[in-house]
Amino acid sequence: MKNNAKIYCVGGAVRDRLLGLPVQDHDWVVVGSTPEDMVEQGFQPVGKDFPVFLHPLTHEEYALARTERKTARGYKGFAVYAAPDVTLEQDLLRRDFTVNAIAEDEDGKLIDPHNGIADLRAGILRHVSDAFGEDPVRILRAARFAARFGFSIAPETLELMRGMVANGEVDALVAERAWQELARGLMENKPSRFFETLRSCGALAKILPEVDALFGVPQPEKYHPEIDCGIHTMLVLDDAAQHGYPLEVRFAALTHDLGKGNTPQDILPRHIGHELRSVELVKTLAQRMRASGECRDLALLAARYHGDIHRARELRAETVVKLFQSADAWRRPERFAQLLQVCASDARGRTGHEHDAYPQADYLLQLLAVACAVDAGAIARQCADPNLIAEAVRAARVAAVAGAMQIVIQ
Repeated sequence: MKNNAKIYCVGGAVRDRLLGLPVQDHDWVVVGSTPEDMVEQGFQPVGKDFPVFLHPLTHEEYALARTERKTARGYKGFAVYAAPDVTLEQDLLRRDFTVNAIAEDEDGKLIDPHNGIADLRAGILRHVSDAFGEDPVRILRAARFAARFGFSIAPETLELMRGMVANGEVDALVAERAWQELARGLMENKPSRFFETLRSCGALAKILPEVDALFGVPQPEKYHPEIDCGIHTMLVLDDAAQHGYPLEVRFAALTHDLGKGNTPQDILPRHIGHELRSVELVKTLAQRMRASGECRDLALLAARYHGDIHRARELRAETVVKLFQSADAWRRPERFAQLLQVCASDARGRTGHEHDAYPQADYLLQLLAVACAVDAGAIARQCADPNLIAEAVRAARVAAVAGAMQIVIQ
């Protein structure tokens, strides 16, 4: 580098290598350089809020060493100073956790001013400085790392997180950024730890009050009342993760039972069934969090129909065809298969049922194949009145499903 500038590998790449985990991406810090020097050497500037550059060959990110000063609430409320006189130690001081504040120089020497290696060995997430409390996203990152690594939160860090909830800092979370962290948390190996961490500092009630309201609510008597609805939801979510289900399924697993929570009566009337309450709450949560359309749509289907799917063998042919129609299973069979994955995890999310089979899935998939085999085009061509085509197709599908039921059940 020019002018005796030095390059250090920092953050997750160093942490994961020390943990013996695969390194996905490298983050680099450049100390003693300027934007002009970087551009002169072929680096491409990409940073909007602070100087970040792409390497001309590897396209990895190289950021100039910087400091930050809080100017307003939220994760964007910072004034950034990046200049050749900013030291590596000053740059590391602004990072979130000690385990992410370890650097490695070009000779492989580790620089660990905040004892991150010791915390790695102990499995502890500890904040680097009180500046942690200035960025509400770091609460979500703490929860995500707890879910990923199984680390505990240092008592002083947990206390700081509680203070951020109490002083309203967490209220400044931007929906898009919160959704990004939530989606990543859902995809960890043990996503329940993500929500347990948020709940332990009071942030869950602020960020996802619909989920927080499930804890302490008894399960119906027929479903293992020894665990409450919140614990059940966590078991369902972890089952979805254990089976490697995609994000859409995990989000639906999280939200399928929202209507059982103690939602204030001024939000939803108490007299409507919990499935319909769940649907309305999913709509509210998904809109507030800016959830993806795919996640929202599957979650709505799961909230409304998981009870019917559990009772699949009790349903009449007309009801089964109506279920297929409502789920748009004709055009979206892959989404219907995901809906069945949510239901399977829901059934297994109870004490002593973790390894149960879910025969309802195979049963409904067989019936769907029969219904899809109905030649709608041929029926349409035989219909003299175009207005009767839809009903004729529906009736043919009902008849086909009814016939198949007799065979499958036997």
